[in-house]
Amino acid sequence: MTILWDRDPAALERYSFAIGARTLRVDSAAALSRAVTTQADEDVVVIGPDIELEAACGLVEGLRIDHATLGVILLRRRLDVSVMGQALRSGMREVIAADDLPALAEAVRRSRELTVRMRGMATGTGTPAGKIVTVFSAKGGVGKTTFATNLGAYLASVGHRTLVVDLDLEFGDVGIALQLMPQSSITGLVTMSGHLDEQGLASVVTSHTSGLDAVCAPAEPGEAERIPPATVAELLRVAKHTYEFVVIDTPPALTEHVLTAFDVSDALVLIATLDIPALKNLRLTLDTLDLLGSPREARHIVLNRSDAKVGLRAEDVVTSIKQEIAVMVPSSHDVPASINRGVPIVLDEPRHPVSVALRALADEHLRGVQPEVSPPGSRRLLSWGGRR
Repeated sequence: MTILWDRDPAALERYSFAIGARTLRVDSAAALSRAVTTQADEDVVVIGPDIELEAACGLVEGLRIDHATLGVILLRRRLDVSVMGQALRSGMREVIAADDLPALAEAVRRSRELTVRMRGMATGTGTPAGKIVTVFSAKGGVGKTTFATNLGAYLASVGHRTLVVDLDLEFGDVGIALQLMPQSSITGLVTMSGHLDEQGLASVVTSHTSGLDAVCAPAEPGEAERIPPATVAELLRVAKHTYEFVVIDTPPALTEHVLTAFDVSDALVLIATLDIPALKNLRLTLDTLDLLGSPREARHIVLNRSDAKVGLRAEDVVTSIKQEIAVMVPSSHDVPASINRGVPIVLDEPRHPVSVALRALADEHLRGVQPEVSPPGSRRLLSWGGRR
């Protein structure tokens, strides 16, 4: 069903050719909000050319929260670049000339098809939704990028369609860690905000030889300011229905973009090291996640360089954070060497203790695969060296 927001009573007849006979006309923002809430089969909203742009954009921004699959099309008497940019940033899918009925009909068709796909994925009648995994630490230099790229490469190597997203928008190193030469970055998604689809996402993806796909950070730190959190939310929503796993690398800070990732993550890999600043930041991160309502069972604590002789023990970490450690990994010089070669160690040296640790984390905590039973008297070696 289509909802038309237009104050002119004759508008319904004027646009019926393009938007269909099953259309409800409303003449105010309040009436539109009520209609969207009460009409179970609404899928497209068309906003007439005489509705003020600010009012239209404000309403659509609100609708995106509770009605993410709803498509909104804006009609204007004159197409202006600034108007189109503002409309698309607010969440509208398309802006069409009011007198171009064939273009309006095509836009309604495209929007309806996208809504059907999105709802099918959300309800399980389409492609199953993937899992979003955010790798985070509030302290730099603990190995986030190495974890994210190696986890992504391993998941891709065992047959899962996987995407790694670099949300360290100022100083991201995913491209360098994988020796990629990206032709585009996450910045390319800004102009698609509000109508991003699988093709749009594919246009900014760079593929690794392992089969892992990557959305890299901007080449220049100043470009980070151009990327609104809403664009990140839309990226992750589309990626979740395109990939089986989406692994997110992050900066060492609780930015708006990181909080956006937290909101939609199915699993959080939280990394710490045996030093007081790292543990303090981990404790604060856990407290923040509690305030955000993040489920504790989705958090997986990784203790990096656990063999460091600095006066703290793993037991002290557990006592401090009141949560068990999923994986403990001591230092290894082989990991920074693999980073310098641009080859994930999980692929380059699959028998290395680091690779064993990565597989344990991915299989047991992310994929839900039961570990193999070790022979009596043997023990699993977990070794790790990270960066950042």
